[in-house]
Amino acid sequence: MRCDVAIVGGGMVGASLACALAAGAQPWRVTLIESVALAPPGERALQPSFDARSTALATGSARLLAQLGLWESLRPLVEPIRSIHVSDRGRFGSVVMDAAQEGLEALGYVAENRHLGQVLLGGLRAASGMRVLAPARVRAIRPAAAGMTLEIDAEAGAARLAATLVVIADGARSALASGLGIASEQRDYGQTALIANVAHRAAHQGRAFERFTDDGPLAMLPLGASAEGLARSALVWVQDHAQAAAAMALDDEAFLARLQQRFGYRLGRLLRVGERQSYPLALVRASEQVRSGVVLAGNAAHALHPVAGQGFNLSLRDVAALAAVLEEARARGESIAEAAVLARFVARQAADQQRTIGFSDLLPRVFGSGVLPLAAARDLGLIGFELVPALRSLLVRHASGLGSGGSGAA
Repeated sequence: MRCDVAIVGGGMVGASLACALAAGAQPWRVTLIESVALAPPGERALQPSFDARSTALATGSARLLAQLGLWESLRPLVEPIRSIHVSDRGRFGSVVMDAAQEGLEALGYVAENRHLGQVLLGGLRAASGMRVLAPARVRAIRPAAAGMTLEIDAEAGAARLAATLVVIADGARSALASGLGIASEQRDYGQTALIANVAHRAAHQGRAFERFTDDGPLAMLPLGASAEGLARSALVWVQDHAQAAAAMALDDEAFLARLQQRFGYRLGRLLRVGERQSYPLALVRASEQVRSGVVLAGNAAHALHPVAGQGFNLSLRDVAALAAVLEEARARGESIAEAAVLARFVARQAADQQRTIGFSDLLPRVFGSGVLPLAAARDLGLIGFELVPALRSLLVRHASGLGSGGSGAA
């Protein structure tokens, strides 16, 4: 088998890149390789990225998805974020960012991952020049004369695939990247993120809440109503490992009581909690994002703290930039495996990645500190954003992913 681009990993980032390449002026020959079976049309996706969690999509990300022809199908399935309330529990600092005040339809959108999966897999099925191998595993990637060779274990047996370019998008601490000698740097935050959907008495009215507590940040993001008509929000609750383990061990009633005590009654009484999931948090960055014939994307390149919901938004901008660089290289008659071509992608995204990763790393450390001078300074900063419209507008553009020219941090 041969292809122009082989994408290892059929999660949100890998599927988005496949759709971006298919949307080019002349579709590429793309092979997407995923270790689990992809669900038939109309059924829930089995891929782990498309589970019960939710993803906050910045306005800039919605525009990128529109360029890929995916937003029209996704738009009825997402919940707009009309405002974001940021507060520091037990202190005086807070700020409210409002879409209407900034002339925006929404600051962003919350998509359930299962809906993202349906839309992205639909895009893959509609794409020309697309081959999907699932379930299949890449056993090894080796340099070849004109690109890379992938050794694959599939249902039909072992196979070899010749690809001009390989994009590794199989998650943080990728074994395939490690096998190529690409190391990853990791800084453990000593925290666990607890994820669940929560039903509550009061309507959220498109409000998202980011509440910084002495235990860690707690976010509630608006979701569509449940099948019974109950208002719902997506919970992201960051705590140290021991506290998170204790919260996971509580029964639903005790868990909701604990959450109510930490979050308050901004959404009225908390009524139900869905399936709870948890995962440890670390900042993970690959030592190299590209080398000749290879690109790392998504969490394989950089896995971020979820406090500001920036991970997928940054990866989506990476995907758009990579697809654009490859199109430009093809127009110039260059090989997309050349290190010089891929270096242009790195240069194009360097400032965005540095700014976004730096912000998502700094925020939990600043708001997680109980040192009085720092706590007072951050509260004064929040008040400054609230009182000075120009500063608040800058914060809104940053939060909505509009930045400069629509490519700023999410």
